[in-house]
Amino acid sequence: MNPITLLVVAALAAIGALLNVMGYLPWGIALWVLAAVTAQSLKMANTWQKFVVLRAGKLQGVKGQGLFFIIPIVDNVVAVIDERIQTTAFNAEQALTRDTVPVNVDAIIFWHVHDAQKAALAITDYQLAIDRVAQTSLREMIGSSLLAALLSDRRVADQKLCEEIGRKTIEWGVTVSSVEIRDVAIPEALQDAMSRQAQAEREKQARIILGTAEAEIAGKFVEAARIYAQQPDALQLRAMNIIYETTKERGTTILIPTSMVDSMNPSSAVALSIAASQAGVVPG
Repeated sequence: MNPITLLVVAALAAIGALLNVMGYLPWGIALWVLAAVTAQSLKMANTWQKFVVLRAGKLQGVKGQGLFFIIPIVDNVVAVIDERIQTTAFNAEQALTRDTVPVNVDAIIFWHVHDAQKAALAITDYQLAIDRVAQTSLREMIGSSLLAALLSDRRVADQKLCEEIGRKTIEWGVTVSSVEIRDVAIPEALQDAMSRQAQAEREKQARIILGTAEAEIAGKFVEAARIYAQQPDALQLRAMNIIYETTKERGTTILIPTSMVDSMNPSSAVALSIAASQAGVVPG
């Protein structure tokens, strides 16, 4: 009994008792009878509730939010439907994918009743039916999907499940808002195999990148050799730069063969000797 009905019934019963004490027994009894009838006939529905009422076994109507009256004995509230968004968790254990891999999948469905009359009269227990349909649709989806697609394209699987379940529940007055796959568990042995495969793929990719880098570096060296062969001065400048980079740290002494100095032309040799003496390099 809702609070308003309880308050009305209590007030009528109190007034009836007072009339009985004052000697107005018929009026007091009448108020007691009225209180009993009110307790059975005055109903209140919350904003999110729908009351499905049958009158003498036939649909009388669906009562919405607020207060309303029914005829006791003749009218009967067969269902109180909650139209708020509901969640139902469901799963599939040891379901085989299209490539025959057993997986355990956990998912959750968000739904709400959009037609209280259908939900109450078209099916015995719509909540249980939603759970069964969700599990069946999940197993069908797993059986038609490859393991790789199931692991990587969850949004596609979610959308597919939402459409499939919604198509079946729409006839019961239930709308499916969304379906989300929370977890896909695979056997440990397969996890190890997939881990080794992923590691091998990464190692293969690393070797390919390293080989590509080596090829590019070799190409640059060949190009540099051609430039040095065509421009001897460039080679001499490069040699001087190498000497400078090697000896720029203080307290470093490097012995350079005299043949290396003699191989350069006189002007460059003089410049090299000056640079070497400044850098602390002693010709051998």
